[in-house]
Amino acid sequence: MEVEKKLAAMGLSLPTAPTPVANYVPAVRTGNLLFISGHGPVTVQDGKVHYIRGKVGRDLTAEQGYDAAKVVMLGILQSIKGAIGDLDKVRRVVKLLGFVNCTEDFPDQPKVINGASDLLVELYGEHGRHARSAVGMYQLPFGIAVEIEMVVEVGD
Repeated sequence: MEVEKKLAAMGLSLPTAPTPVANYVPAVRTGNLLFISGHGPVTVQDGKVHYIRGKVGRDLTAEQGYDAAKVVMLGILQSIKGAIGDLDKVRRVVKLLGFVNCTEDFPDQPKVINGASDLLVELYGEHGRHARSAVGMYQLPFGIAVEIEMVVEVGD
């Protein structure tokens, strides 16, 4: 429960997990690897789903995109907890793939995805550092600003 204590100390908490919107599961474990499906910047408040939508570079600034990526990571952490029961069982963040819904001329996808990466390093230290790709996309589902998928190594 140390990771959740760190989140609380940062004034953050895990969101309510939204129901998948298609035929997939939020996470799949094989051996000691947990593959987490693409998550978007979604919050659930009073039973209603809210998305952070828009194109970074037009509707949102890079800083707002950074904040959206942090929201995505909180949702991913909720899915990890749902799959393995305890965020402290994460041994290493292996790989993160971040998609940014952005304008054609927006060059700062890595800065946006840092919202997720920075949070992981704050929570897990060196074990939170990971391989990563950050790419720009013409469009993402539901017009969301950011989507992230990742792979973590877990223990029992």
